[in-house]
Amino acid sequence: MQRRVAVPYPPQRIVSLVPSQTELLFDLGLAERVVGVTKFCLHPADARQRATVIGGTKNFHFDKIAALQPDLIIGNKEENYREGIEQLAAAYPVWMSDIVTLADALDMMRRVGLITGTKTRAEQLTAGISTSLAELPAVVEPATAAYFIWRQPYMVAAAGTFIHEMLPLAGFRNVFADLARYPEISPEQLAQANPQVILLSSEPYPFQPKHVAEFQALCPQARVLVVDGELFSWYGSRLQHSAAYFRGLHGQAQ
Repeated sequence: MQRRVAVPYPPQRIVSLVPSQTELLFDLGLAERVVGVTKFCLHPADARQRATVIGGTKNFHFDKIAALQPDLIIGNKEENYREGIEQLAAAYPVWMSDIVTLADALDMMRRVGLITGTKTRAEQLTAGISTSLAELPAVVEPATAAYFIWRQPYMVAAAGTFIHEMLPLAGFRNVFADLARYPEISPEQLAQANPQVILLSSEPYPFQPKHVAEFQALCPQARVLVVDGELFSWYGSRLQHSAAYFRGLHGQAQ
């Protein structure tokens, strides 16, 4: 992003604008220094009780942030909005991540560890995640899959997204790899793509078992599964749980 940020070391009053990075901060042992989080910061369960809720990822309450007097704000290029970030950056040190690949995610965790004085813990965490994912069994013939993130309109995760990068680790090949980002697709496009598996993510749209029949009608031959979206899209310390989940999921998709 070509930005240079000067951060006091170690920062004592941190505001996190991204749920997955909030969880990372807590897992790095920084709970006492996290003073602000978003309303979507669900992990750990008490994060929103321990810190002030400063709005959502795309609508910040600037007055609440100002009252917290942060010496570090952590955001993400995709999850936050440019205007809000620019307004905050004019007044505070705002450190941004930009993540597409697993390597990006691991690099982000190490960098956050470095700037918060938790380098050793961050390196232990990333090493564990790398090992667990590397030990996943290789899938000779990945099942073709469509990964849905939204309904009305239907939207999928395509190339250039972290989810797309994680699908092969779970044993799937994205049938919409020729499209970019999060395209809207029609029922006709889905039928033509003819995936063996349809994955309905629990977030950002809260897909539930009641939605399975709707997609089964669109692709009668496909296996339709509701999946834990956090384990495909949260690029922080939640990744330490992804390998075990992917092992189980691959069995369900057979």
